[in-house]
Amino acid sequence: MAKFDYNDDSVVVIIGSGAGGGTLANELCQKGIKVVSLEAGARQSQSSFINDEWKSFSQLAWLDARTTSGSWRVAKDFAGLPAWICKTVGGTTTHWAGASLRFQEHEFRTKSVYGNVAGANLLDWPVTLDELAPYYAKAENKMGVTRTNGIPGLPGNNNFKVMHAGATKLGYKEVHTGNMAINSQPRDGRGRCLQLGFCFQGCKSGAKWSTLYTEIPKAEATGNFELRPQSHVTRIEHNAAGKVTGVVYFDKDGKEQRQKARVVCVAGNAIETPRLLLMSESSKFKDGLANSSGQVGRNYMRHMTGSVYAAFKNPVHMYRGTTMAGIVRDEAAHNPSRGFVGGYELETLSLGIPFMAAFLNPGGWGPEFAWWMDHYTNLAGMWLVGEDMPRETNRVTLNTNVKDQYGNYAPNVHFDDHDNDIAMRNHAFTQAERIYGAAGAIKTFRTPPYPSTHNMGTCRMSARPEDGVVNKWGQSHDISNLFVSDGSQFTTGGAENPTLTIVTLAIRQADQIAKLMTEKAL
Repeated sequence: MAKFDYNDDSVVVIIGSGAGGGTLANELCQKGIKVVSLEAGARQSQSSFINDEWKSFSQLAWLDARTTSGSWRVAKDFAGLPAWICKTVGGTTTHWAGASLRFQEHEFRTKSVYGNVAGANLLDWPVTLDELAPYYAKAENKMGVTRTNGIPGLPGNNNFKVMHAGATKLGYKEVHTGNMAINSQPRDGRGRCLQLGFCFQGCKSGAKWSTLYTEIPKAEATGNFELRPQSHVTRIEHNAAGKVTGVVYFDKDGKEQRQKARVVCVAGNAIETPRLLLMSESSKFKDGLANSSGQVGRNYMRHMTGSVYAAFKNPVHMYRGTTMAGIVRDEAAHNPSRGFVGGYELETLSLGIPFMAAFLNPGGWGPEFAWWMDHYTNLAGMWLVGEDMPRETNRVTLNTNVKDQYGNYAPNVHFDDHDNDIAMRNHAFTQAERIYGAAGAIKTFRTPPYPSTHNMGTCRMSARPEDGVVNKWGQSHDISNLFVSDGSQFTTGGAENPTLTIVTLAIRQADQIAKLMTEKAL
């Protein structure tokens, strides 16, 4: 691995090493561009991952101080954990389930297609599906997404078989084991999925795509890449002309460091990215960097979510096999006759006994809770995930009453469900219960949303600078050599799990950055 001087102002500094940051780093390094990657977390490996839910949570999760407000259930149940993301090399690609779905054409044009939805801050993306299609293809090939590039789907476990039986009885047509960035056969130097069932605790077999052991080692092999784990960035600096010049961070020993840069790309997830921009305020940028529109931190989206579990007479053992290899896509279309705009997916889900106890009914106890825990081996589980509405009031701000371990203001995540989100969730709850009823369930249980895993939209793309934070390349409208490289740049959230689109945008952004650097426009 290369080693770059702190004063080397020719490097691209990338903050974060997950789906956006890790992919962007490798793409740039392959083009001969020097990259310094600053990752707040430590570097784990397939051998150090822990197949134990609570121990793994402590190893991988982002547990720095955060606060929560708003009417969403998460504010009541998990006030200190509004989001379940990772602080580790590879970011949340170490923890994700692997579901990799392209956005639909209409989801890039929600303002045009949905019209004026009261209380929603809808906006068309400044990029179309046609423009992204070749990059989606590159991302699917890079990640080894099943049911693309001739890659077969994963086998269905019992959890999927229950879903399939019920869904097909109801007439659903698009029911299969999903488009998953998990090897169903050996590929790219990694083996096939071993069906271990610990998809959220780091993939010990390496079958699931993660930048930790795909993009980052490939970047290191170029000689153009330096990874600095346990490097927590606290400020982005700029010169009198308003161009960013580097970043300030605390290293693994707690010592403050400065790294100069030609370009800075922020990929810290949709909570830490706006937080860093807001913390980097100055006399020139009084409201934070890239925030002339006032949109930094606003339009936070986390997807409409919820879960349904069903008990059956015979054992299901839902925890065996790939966690989310099962999907019903028929409800993903935009069909306002259902009483809401946008659509949703139904995906298989299982939690181990420790997490089931924590999330089945947060804070609950008593005979009903005990009944469900007693019937754990007979349960099937399903996750609901759909498009939620962007709202200016759903936002990430700095909580000036709470500081983190570095003395910086903690982020506060405020979220209120839009009426459209609630209508969609109730429809999804009902359909999930109908699926399980058709499969012979004796009892079903609705679970409220967990802490957010799909965090999007707080630095959104826009055609006009006054409507958002970055342009269609993820480049700040205000500062030409500052980019946002994660799900923060999503203009709207779509119904689909976001990782594939984050990777797609990172590949495309790398091409643009390389082009601008060659033209000396950065």
